[in-house]
Amino acid sequence: MNPALSEALAALGGRISQPPELALVLGSGLGALADTLGDRVCIPYTEIPHMPHSAVAGHAGNLVLGELRGRRIVVMQGRVHLYEGYDAQQVVFGVRLMLRLGAGRLIVTNAAGGVRAGLQPGDLMLIEDHLNLTGHNCLAGPNDPDLGPRFPDMSAAYAPKWIERAAAVAGALGQPIQRGVYAGLLGPNYETPAEIRMLRRLGADAVGMSTVNEVLAARHMGAEVLGISCITNLAAGLAPRPLSHSEVESTTRATRDRFTRCIEALVEELPA
Repeated sequence: MNPALSEALAALGGRISQPPELALVLGSGLGALADTLGDRVCIPYTEIPHMPHSAVAGHAGNLVLGELRGRRIVVMQGRVHLYEGYDAQQVVFGVRLMLRLGAGRLIVTNAAGGVRAGLQPGDLMLIEDHLNLTGHNCLAGPNDPDLGPRFPDMSAAYAPKWIERAAAVAGALGQPIQRGVYAGLLGPNYETPAEIRMLRRLGADAVGMSTVNEVLAARHMGAEVLGISCITNLAAGLAPRPLSHSEVESTTRATRDRFTRCIEALVEELPA
């Protein structure tokens, strides 16, 4: 196994009483869910060898283990991004670590701009597929067969059965939920109106600066993936005001309770 990953696992060994069955990545402004876990163990990224940490507002930088609705889970409370200067291997390090701890499923969340007409700030969108437009791929370079195959299949990157289950859970809660394609770009600047028109023509429904490489790493390792975007703003050229990170944080705060209820119910509904 990758020596850095082995060292991080060894450092965590004495702090984990039970292996998790589910991993969760919480994006910008969505980290509060990790504070609600029962039997909670919070480990700052700075205490985990080789674990990168973000300086972006809304990303606390903790690995949190605990119980949610009777399930043992492990949560990344914040992520790092390519635009911060990290390479693709560093960006996916946390996901690989959580899966090596024992999780076989991954829920990945993000804050995204709405590209498709009809998406509104505050909407939740199940990711059905993605476009990797970051210019980076965490699987490039020598393959580690201990992690996964050289040429992993991505025809069902986001588990179709899990998408249907999530839609049913949201419906039972009386929460409308959207579906669509997420486009991952490098950032850190927001897109130009011309780029948004291009993304629409390519089939994107929402756009952000994360997630796609994490999903590549998870599928490479054989994990089932569910992706959920919180639509925090209309993309460039679709709203009358300039885009800002403060708007992203404000919308995620307003959406947090609905998002948390949906995740909790979904975790409870998961088959063993």
